[in-house]
Amino acid sequence: MENNEITQGLHCDTTTGVCEVAETVSIGAANAQKPVKLLYFTDPICSSCWGIEPQMRKLKQEYGDYFDIEYRMGGLLKSWSEYGGSDVNGPESVAKHWEEAGAHYQMPINGEVWNADPLHSSYPPSIAFKAAQLQDSAKAALFLRRIKEMVFVERKNITKLEHLKQAAKEVGLDAATFERDYAEKAPLLFEEDLAVAKAWGVRGFPTIYFIDAEDNRFKVYGSKPYHVYEQALLKLLTAEVSKKTPATSEAIFEGFPTVTLKEYAVFYDVALDEAEAILHDLEAQGKVEAMTTEAGAIWKIKRQV
Repeated sequence: MENNEITQGLHCDTTTGVCEVAETVSIGAANAQKPVKLLYFTDPICSSCWGIEPQMRKLKQEYGDYFDIEYRMGGLLKSWSEYGGSDVNGPESVAKHWEEAGAHYQMPINGEVWNADPLHSSYPPSIAFKAAQLQDSAKAALFLRRIKEMVFVERKNITKLEHLKQAAKEVGLDAATFERDYAEKAPLLFEEDLAVAKAWGVRGFPTIYFIDAEDNRFKVYGSKPYHVYEQALLKLLTAEVSKKTPATSEAIFEGFPTVTLKEYAVFYDVALDEAEAILHDLEAQGKVEAMTTEAGAIWKIKRQV
């Protein structure tokens, strides 16, 4: 099969749906357990990556039996002195950009962190993710989600170790091991990720390669509608595919601890107002609760006392 790209041209451009970096490590094909691997190049502060969380969650729900995700950190912002993106030139401009991105993606984003407690780099949270991966890949994915919520929604500076340690604790990682790996092993693993991204010619995020066992590949670059990710996957699946649909209106919470309104709408393929009505009904039944923020609500299962 010929290698193909599905593409459309910090940039973090909502028009292209890409967060772009300024100006050898091998990657294996899919494993024997699942026929396809998604090699996902991302960054904890990539607003476009936050913007495709709904699509990625729906893909996992419907086709999770057929693929695994391998996360690689791409190094979006080393430092402001070395950043060469054309759309932002400092923390203040990121604040404005994030507010625009939130409206575009319909995902909760509060850019005030860039005014109140600006991040100097995306490297520390990227290194922290590699530390989490050393313990448990599933918990590392939860950790990545948690630190995204912290920075995009809760206005927390995730370059600070106190927030990274709190996120690690919340997702069930051993705090002492996490802190030790963050200082000792994880920086080298992050450098490996940067080398992989360079070897694969990755300059913007999100970049996702869909790869099968024969190393056939499709690339999806930037934020795209759900059907683009779905078609990239299906092109690599030769056997009959069974698509899973959620059985109940709260089934999404079985796989994801927290859910935004947009994620719920995409997951169930309903309009935003319908999704909101369903979530409020679940809240009235005592099944879920909303965590209200200035950026918007995030929903979670209500713990029974």
